[in-house]
Amino acid sequence: MGKRTEGTIKSDETLLEILETLHSYERVSLTTIADEVGVSKSTVHRHLRTLQNRRFVTKIDDEYVLGLEFLRFGGAARERYSFHRQSKAIVQQVADQTGEFVGFLVEDQGIGTFLYCEMGTEGVPSEARVGQNLYLHQSASGKAVLAHLPADRREEILDEYDLPARTENTITDREELRSELAEIRDRGYATVHGEYVDGLKAVAAPAFDPDDALLGSLVVAGPSHRLRGDRFESELPDLIQGAVKEFELTISYT
Repeated sequence: MGKRTEGTIKSDETLLEILETLHSYERVSLTTIADEVGVSKSTVHRHLRTLQNRRFVTKIDDEYVLGLEFLRFGGAARERYSFHRQSKAIVQQVADQTGEFVGFLVEDQGIGTFLYCEMGTEGVPSEARVGQNLYLHQSASGKAVLAHLPADRREEILDEYDLPARTENTITDREELRSELAEIRDRGYATVHGEYVDGLKAVAAPAFDPDDALLGSLVVAGPSHRLRGDRFESELPDLIQGAVKEFELTISYT
């Protein structure tokens, strides 16, 4: 996601770009992968054969898909977060209460990643899913995290990734962002309106462990015609902050 690649190994970069391409398609041909990655078909084929031999890629007819071996790695990655089961429970609870999309986001190497997410009964289909990555400044969940990171860490992230726009409403000015992050710290939660997806609003609150270390954020998102007035300005912020307190209490006894 735009991270600088100085000092990296070119062949590894190529392999990872191939995997990213596979991830973005349900099925994809060797030719399409080569075109998107910008390398020869013979190079792509060698990488794919290596991945096939280790069950990270499966070939179906003349197309390729990610292999089930990634499930083992994905589960292990999530389980390194000691609170992952509690985050799943609170996400499901809030999705049931609101009927909207709910997610728990963590920061890893300056990028936000959904540890869990759940689509409520009224949730709007979107690209958001477990493992989805996003720039922290573009979303309510990311801003809730960014606002509560140490100042030096926050500036490191902004230096690394800058402030790319997702929509025309995304904040791309550092001073404007710093001002909003200060407001988020004061009120205890973040909101966005069309900064990540046009027409989508969201409310998010940060979550901390018993030692006040930042764990991530809990977010509710939905269409602007449903998230408006008192529901957006007071009901959802109160609900989210209450759910976070419940989550924090739960992990303090585990």
